[in-house]
Order: sequence, then structure tokens, then C-alpha cells
Amino acid sequence: MKNSFRLGQVCATQGAITLSDNNPTLLRSLLRRHASGDWGELCDNDKQANDDAILNGDRILSSYQLNGENIWIITEHDRTVTTILLPKEY
Repeated sequence: MKNSFRLGQVCATQGAITLSDNNPTLLRSLLRRHASGDWGELCDNDKQANDDAILNGDRILSSYQLNGENIWIITEHDRTVTTILLPKEY
């Protein structure tokens, strides 16, 4: 694992659950990628911002493709909550 940070409480929105076809294993797989520093489909500047956020306590955002749509995982700046959601639910 290249970076380490707490996820806090993990939750998923109804949209994310529906997009994953109610497959918790699929969502856990994306969550593992997020927790390991694989930020998914982000530009290099946003990936660097996430790397910096681990050190300075800012919010961390990953973006992945799932069933042809974007799905986000956001860990809040205080590391108390990580949410799996669709961008339109933000």
C-alpha cells in the first residue's frame, strides 16, 4: 500500500448500490483500490492532490468506471466517513 489513511465509517448511496447491481463485493473492491491509493480515473493533478491530502488532512476523492458510469469514493478531511456515490448524488 503506497499510502495509508483511515476510512472511518463507510457508507454507500442508493445510486451506488443500484449501479453495482446490489453487489457488495464489487463495492468493496473499489473501496480497496481507494484505500490503497489507486485513485482511478483522475488527472495527474488530482491524483497528486489526493497524495498531498493524505499528509495535510484534506478530502480524498477517487473516481472509477462501473457499468459504463462514473462512481466516486470520497473520504472526508477528518477521516470519519467514506462515502461511495454517484456524481449526480453529490
